[in-house]
Amino acid sequence: MTSKLEQTIGAGRQALTAECLPPRSGDAGAVRKLASCFPPNLDAVVVADNPEEVGGSALATAALLAAEKIEPMLSVVTRDRNRVSLQADTLGAAALGVKNILCLSGQHQAMGLCPAAASASDIDSIQFTQAVSGLGKSVDFQGQPLSAPVDLFVGAAAHPYLRPLELNLIRLKKKVASGAKFLLTQAVFDLPAFNEWMDAVRAAGIDKQVAIIASVLPLTSLKHAQQLQQRQTYGPVPQDVIDRLSKAADFAQEGFALCAATAKQLKSVPGVRGIHILCGGNEALAARLIKEAGLA
Repeated sequence: MTSKLEQTIGAGRQALTAECLPPRSGDAGAVRKLASCFPPNLDAVVVADNPEEVGGSALATAALLAAEKIEPMLSVVTRDRNRVSLQADTLGAAALGVKNILCLSGQHQAMGLCPAAASASDIDSIQFTQAVSGLGKSVDFQGQPLSAPVDLFVGAAAHPYLRPLELNLIRLKKKVASGAKFLLTQAVFDLPAFNEWMDAVRAAGIDKQVAIIASVLPLTSLKHAQQLQQRQTYGPVPQDVIDRLSKAADFAQEGFALCAATAKQLKSVPGVRGIHILCGGNEALAARLIKEAGLA
């Protein structure tokens, strides 16, 4: 059975997804509480895999969301697993009702996640994308036959701010050739730079081969903005954006308004097939942003 996200993209409609950070807890009730934050009009909830700090299991969280009738998209980073573990987790996710997989390399743990941890880094995100796509042809990660195909809707990440654009496009084309059906971008704070990237994407015809879903993130405090600017986990925050928000009477409200305005503009960018809301651990913002930006 195809996923809700795949059906939306296949029908030519704008996709709408939001992020969920697994709670730093062993309590399944905490995940169910998060599930209640998300409106039913989402095509998928993207379960993050330890993006900035060590949290609960993304696989377990995705399975719990699926049990609550919320369609999950499981993020899997290759940083923490070799190909044996990657295959096992992917097959296990499919068995638990996960239909969407987001293949990521993950930020190096030395950047703040857990500097003392060793890195697996057996295969990169492009190789992982290709391996997951092969499961749909009844072939496992080692090229051995499976008893039945495992049909998953496979996606990858896109980084609009990497320059030069020529090298950026080469990497995008590799991801598409490896089987990515959709691309989630970093958070968009710099619209001119994003539009420059989209111009290049359209000129190369990549937007006709893969669904590009643009991400937005509400900035909630000056500290939050400065941390993102330093780490660039979700996408670079231009200094002029920080300066503008710092002058506002209410930083969080101005950050939210800026995010809603950005989402509205992104919807009209040719080649953008959907909006992804990066909640940054504040999942309740998703429903509010959908209403404010008219994304429903």
